[in-house]
Amino acid sequence: QVRLVESGGGLVQAGGSLKLSCKCPRCITSVFNPLDLGWYRQAPGNQRELVALITSTRTTNYHDSVKGRFTISRDNSRKTIYLQMNSLEPDDTAVYYCNQVGRNDAWGQGTQVTVSS
Repeated sequence: QVRLVESGGGLVQAGGSLKLSCKCPRCITSVFNPLDLGWYRQAPGNQRELVALITSTRTTNYHDSVKGRFTISRDNSRKTIYLQMNSLEPDDTAVYYCNQVGRNDAWGQGTQVTVSS
């Protein structure tokens, strides 16, 4: 079973940076490597939205609101994906989750990102 654990959130001022990590601690590489994975976020009162995704072949795609500011990457040897977030804005404040693309269950606890103005 794929269980993903997010980390790296925090409080940062507008314009600052954070790097989030999402690891599958119980995955073996043959399970992790074929996964298409995404970072999602949910702000209070809003629906969860897909922020960025990375496929097993490392194709990436981004929500328009984060293009040019966020970068998703993966390290299969560490069974981990990352989200480098630069030029953070108050509207980026949310709980950030990772999950398999297209899956709408098995959500983890997420990691809180708060951007102050």
